Amino acid sequence: MASVPPRDKRPPARVPQAKVPQAPARATLTLRDICTALVSSGDILQTDAERVLSADLGSAGGDTAPRHPLELVAIAALVSQRSGQTLNLERLTQWLADWAGQDYYHIDPLKIDTAAIARVMSFAFAQRHGILAVEIHNDDVLIASAEPFRSEWEYNLRQAVHKELKRVVVNPEDLRRYTQEFYQLASSVDKASGGQAKGPLAGHQNFEQLLDLGASDKPEANDQHVVKIVDWLLQYAFDQRASDIHIEPRRSLTRVRFRIDGVLHSVYEFPGHVGTAVTSRLKILGRLNVAEKRRPQDGRIKTRKPDNQEVELRLATLPTAFGEKMVLRIFDPDVLLKSYEQLGFSREDRERWNGITGRPHGIVLVTGPTGSGKTTTLYSTLKQLATPELNVCTIEDPIEMVEPAFNQMQVQTNIDLTFAAGVRALLRQDPDIIMIGEIRDLETAEMAVQAALTGHLVLSTLHTNDAPSAITRLMELGIPPYLIRATVLGIMAQRLTRNLCPHCKVACEPDEHAWKTLTQPWRAPLPKEFYQPAGCLECRQTGYIGRSGVYEILELSSAMVRQITDGCELEQLRADAYKSGMKSLRLSGAQKVAAGLTSVEEILRVTPESQR
Repeated sequence: MASVPPRDKRPPARVPQAKVPQAPARATLTLRDICTALVSSGDILQTDAERVLSADLGSAGGDTAPRHPLELVAIAALVSQRSGQTLNLERLTQWLADWAGQDYYHIDPLKIDTAAIARVMSFAFAQRHGILAVEIHNDDVLIASAEPFRSEWEYNLRQAVHKELKRVVVNPEDLRRYTQEFYQLASSVDKASGGQAKGPLAGHQNFEQLLDLGASDKPEANDQHVVKIVDWLLQYAFDQRASDIHIEPRRSLTRVRFRIDGVLHSVYEFPGHVGTAVTSRLKILGRLNVAEKRRPQDGRIKTRKPDNQEVELRLATLPTAFGEKMVLRIFDPDVLLKSYEQLGFSREDRERWNGITGRPHGIVLVTGPTGSGKTTTLYSTLKQLATPELNVCTIEDPIEMVEPAFNQMQVQTNIDLTFAAGVRALLRQDPDIIMIGEIRDLETAEMAVQAALTGHLVLSTLHTNDAPSAITRLMELGIPPYLIRATVLGIMAQRLTRNLCPHCKVACEPDEHAWKTLTQPWRAPLPKEFYQPAGCLECRQTGYIGRSGVYEILELSSAMVRQITDGCELEQLRADAYKSGMKSLRLSGAQKVAAGLTSVEEILRVTPESQR
């Protein structure tokens, strides 16, 4: 459940000597009430108030719905005489909460139980009184409003819910938006389920099946309510900056979760049969076989957001005990436009990486676990290498992002078009640069080596924990050391770390022990200060916003190449790599800690320990 942000997270409070405005004569606030109170509290001048009252700000947006007086004052963008800050809608809402003696509340849609709050009161009641239930506890219900002095609805609602009501003040714009969204979603789910209560699935292929006789009405994938639910789900994921949508069937319901900045958040729980219809709708959009529920399938959807920006989604289904699980990977269209600096490369990293990828032929490998950003790095690198004079070809499984500058081919195992067969075909297409999605087996590795030996630059990925391990992995696949020496130019291992929110991060005393843990076996000077996550409205109280990479780049020098033999040991390769200037993932992360970009805890969480 969402919580009331701590008072110390608000903008600076007014000095104690400020005059507390009197309560308005009428329960419903008017623009004059707001302006008079702001003048009384010393936040604006009388001339500012007269300017706002005389200006026709209500017609500025052309909305048919009347605006709340706070929104009209926010449009004027006045500067507070007491704090020196612009009085935007959020600060004005906090001021209103202080005036009314109620807590300020920020609605976080990810933490709202939409189905539960829709049951507290009807949409008509919520609209008529301008209120919304935001939290439901055993003994009380938290009711949000932008009219803190109105109370005529309290008695009726208290009698209906048989609980205490606790009032909070919210942003009127958010209140209007989320009241519509939450009730429309709850209505669509209820109508799609035919008004049935949540219960075990009927007539669905299920690990444990309970048959409800006579309950055969199931929503169809093209039902208008199911269509609305899917549209809401995709738009909601885009708004929340989600990278993945997980739709997970359980015994009697379907759970939806979003991955945001690498962490999964529960979003909604649909009745089981509604979840099945939502999955079917997405399968239709992704051109998958709707009738096939026993085999995993892959597909893709291309959508256009309200701002006309196109977004690609990759679908993958998996048969589980209680039905089909679906994951939608959302690909940010701006990712191909990101520079190395935006991806998290330091100046030294950029120079080393450009030195490796700028060569005319050889193999360049990117390693790391699933979800570490390898594909993003490869696409960004190819985008910067691709010029009209070069032929860039890729073989992927599946094609993750469609880019007009590349010639992209997808693996299709059902017709024996594997990575190795694809590379063999690409070599007859006069390529300059070849990108292989992943080297999984000896045949693919041999074709990559063959392509490099015949004068092509080959970029690919491997699943290893660090850069030196990629050399031993190739040898384990069966590539002779002399071919590795002749073809491999460099290897980069990477991880994604969450960035500290610039709006709320707080400085703290550096922890010498933690710093030594990060930097060992090197000796690095202790920074003057560390930064820790705090939490604010911008980052949804997590303290982090967005992610960037930490990199370990191994450039195979002549000294390193001589070490690659049948009897070479991984530890010795790693030691030689460190001597040649390679920084470990953890040391690369330590640089970001010293720069105040992330926290020690985040680097320790995502990076392996540096080996001597």
